[in-house]
Amino acid sequence: MKRRGTPEADLQRAVVQALRVALPRTAIIHHCANEVTEAGPRGAKRQAILVGMGVHAGFADLMVLCDGRILFLELKAPKGRLRPNQEAFRDAVLAQGFGWALVRSLDDALGALADHGFTTRVVPQVRRVAP
Repeated sequence: MKRRGTPEADLQRAVVQALRVALPRTAIIHHCANEVTEAGPRGAKRQAILVGMGVHAGFADLMVLCDGRILFLELKAPKGRLRPNQEAFRDAVLAQGFGWALVRSLDDALGALADHGFTTRVVPQVRRVAP
């Protein structure tokens, strides 16, 4: 279901559905809800509580665990940009040898699985570079 004004949320729902089909049933696809959208003092208090409980600024939107592999997926709308804390998270994850990918489409998500050695039940389309 597409909702007006939420391109990243729409993409994330579509990616999660596709990963549930593409990956083995034993795979874990986890959304890391790491921010509070409530404004004002109440939202700030709730965010502070979550940070104290281990929420990490810039954490990727999705974490995929399957067959001993871990892949972090940061989903962005076509023109969306990484925030500095997301870049820092990406750099820390890559420095530790884990997989990380920026995803702007379903093809990006499936391509990231293939790029990081995940076995899937679908064959991603070959990406062609425009001349």
